Amino acid sequence: MSTEAVSDVPAESDRSGILAPVTASLIGRETHRNAPAGRIKPQDVPDVLRTLKTESGLDHLSCVTAQQYPDRYETMYHLRSYDDPTQEASIVVPTSSEEPRSTSGTTAFQTAAWHEREAFDLVGIEYDDHPDLRRILLPETWQGHPLSLDYDQDQPQIVPLREQDGSAHAIASEGREGTMFINIGPHHPATHGVMHLKLTLDGEQVAAVEPDIGYIHRCEEQMAQNCTYRYQIMPYPDRWDWSGGGLLNEWAYARAAESLADIEVPEYAQVLRTMSAEFSRILAHMLAAGAYALDVSGDFTATFMYAINERERVQKILEDLTGQRLMFNYFRLGGVVWDLPEPRSEFFEQVRSYLDGLPERLTDIHNLLTGNEIIQTRTVDTGVLPAEVAKDYGCTGPVARGSGVDYDLRRDDPYGYYDRLEWNVITEPDGDNYSRLLVRLQEVEESAKIIDQCVDLLEEWPVDERTIQSNVPRTIRPDDDTEGYWAVEAAKGELGIYMRADGTEKPARFKIRGPSFSNLQALPAMTVGGQVPDLIATLGSLDTIMGEVDR
Repeated sequence: MSTEAVSDVPAESDRSGILAPVTASLIGRETHRNAPAGRIKPQDVPDVLRTLKTESGLDHLSCVTAQQYPDRYETMYHLRSYDDPTQEASIVVPTSSEEPRSTSGTTAFQTAAWHEREAFDLVGIEYDDHPDLRRILLPETWQGHPLSLDYDQDQPQIVPLREQDGSAHAIASEGREGTMFINIGPHHPATHGVMHLKLTLDGEQVAAVEPDIGYIHRCEEQMAQNCTYRYQIMPYPDRWDWSGGGLLNEWAYARAAESLADIEVPEYAQVLRTMSAEFSRILAHMLAAGAYALDVSGDFTATFMYAINERERVQKILEDLTGQRLMFNYFRLGGVVWDLPEPRSEFFEQVRSYLDGLPERLTDIHNLLTGNEIIQTRTVDTGVLPAEVAKDYGCTGPVARGSGVDYDLRRDDPYGYYDRLEWNVITEPDGDNYSRLLVRLQEVEESAKIIDQCVDLLEEWPVDERTIQSNVPRTIRPDDDTEGYWAVEAAKGELGIYMRADGTEKPARFKIRGPSFSNLQALPAMTVGGQVPDLIATLGSLDTIMGEVDR
């Protein structure tokens, strides 16, 4: 499809009028399944993004997707509102295939910096006025751009060991004497995955920190683009979050593909999804809490093992339900793969027993962790992330809610059975490391409330209405150029997927918006000016999973 061949959609299709403030800048409109979309010229990117941010309330740059067509390149900015994520729009920026060059949106949204670097790295679009345009997932010596249409996958890649480029170090050292550059990582588990921090110190004070990512980048997006919608993509999302949040990731793909292909999900299957997803959230949050004790106070024998023991209880339940302990692969397009294990009464009894004992065990963990003076000394008033800064970086999940940002897609953009259940969105106002820890532990309690209500529903569900999967075609081929962006509330925050169909059984473009990618970008804003121990505590409080950052 060429740009000229896109039939302009009348302004009336933007029923909310959300693009009205930038009508004069639009050179065309497009039909996206999730939101109104408008095309603009590259030079208008900063002004259009700023206008939509201030006048339309689209203050959340959720994702930036880059892709190449036979006749052009495109950068797509997926915008949402933190107050109401159902208010959304996409800004599409086409550029010529001969010179793929656009203009950076970083002056409007700080989070655009990393997203545009990824677009340059993998697709090959350059962004004028970008503050630091260089590769982010692949080494600087990499040849070509893997998601471009003319990429030679057979060319050799010789990547020598190089000295650190020291870009952040050079900036931080200017006008100072005695600064020191040191490396933290790349190693696991101290950095919660294979990540490298380039750290500049001025005495004991952090002068600059630069996360260096991409050590386990496998181009999961390209893998998905080589797989069929119906059968082959679903096993991959589990691998993006090895903390146990895989069922939540499966839901992200399921929601996107089902919306793209107009697939309905039976209510009974929605309840099963909701229950299993919240168990998956508990798995992720308990690992976050236990690992944080290890990070901050070196507590392995007590708190860490308490958290692992709690995870083991949940893993036993999910193993009985899904057949797996970590890479669950339980969701299917249109529902789930199978019903509850038989006899159902024993499964319900197992879940009830777990829920009944959870409050007492959480009290023990609070006594060991949040009530610990060492933890409090190292986390209260450290790693502070103000709400507006969190929004500017596109932070979501417990990281944003720990800064008082009341944003949760389960409530604000409902899916599954969440809007028919009683539960609360947890926020803490202080934005420090301690607040993020509190949010995760309190969210475990809310997950338990959701699971309890799901069990009540499942126990009473009529036998002849227990449909676990709708009638889905063996081969799914959405119409050519059908596209859209959809997201769920995963363990780390907003996990979004943009997909574009080309009429075949495989997506033409599959973009993953990992919440940890944007959350991690905010690390310098939280740590520069603080002490080295505060940096370690702050990094742990982000609960990053590098499989989801690097993809």
